[in-house]
Amino acid sequence: MKLSVLYLGQVDYTRAYELQRKLHDQRVQEEIPDTLLLLEHPPVFTLGKRGTKEDITWNTEQCQARGVQIVQTDRGGQVTYHGPGQLVGYLIVNLYRRDRHIRWFVGELENIFVRVLKAHWGIDAFVDEANPGVWVGKNKITAVGIAIQQKVTLHGFAFNVNPDLSYFSGIIPCGISGDGRWVTSLAQELKSPPTPSLFDTARQVVLDEFVHTYGYDEVVST
Repeated sequence: MKLSVLYLGQVDYTRAYELQRKLHDQRVQEEIPDTLLLLEHPPVFTLGKRGTKEDITWNTEQCQARGVQIVQTDRGGQVTYHGPGQLVGYLIVNLYRRDRHIRWFVGELENIFVRVLKAHWGIDAFVDEANPGVWVGKNKITAVGIAIQQKVTLHGFAFNVNPDLSYFSGIIPCGISGDGRWVTSLAQELKSPPTPSLFDTARQVVLDEFVHTYGYDEVVST
């Protein structure tokens, strides 16, 4: 089974979404194989299907001052932040080949980060069924939000490698409020300064685990 991987660097959210739509249509028509986009975004708050503007705590002036775009999207979930230093992966995957159903698929996607964090950095992470995503203690380190149309996925994951976490104070991220829950990053857990090498390493090990988890035997990267 073949996987196409596109390394896009930093891409505006709307532009990346338009590319997802194009690739999604091509995947539905069996014109391309399963595809994984790996990228970063400039600062943006995205509202999922259950998100409301009340989930954004910064006013318009504060968002403008921090250079944050606000976008409504069709993924699941509520509101989240994307920005530099966060590894974003968009999955254009035919779920129903090899009986890959949605609950299994999302569960395995979350567990990729549990395994990677433990194996490569000795960080104990877990999946909380009551609170989607991947957690280290009471802090979320990876958000997951998938949409399915015509049996093919859109959207994917956002792994906090070394982003500026202060941006999350402008929202109630993914419905997190109270109970001491918040967000964290790989750099924060390692207590190390953010470096390009950390991001590059994280991107590679996540890709390797993704390929292994879903059983791809051929990977084409561009």
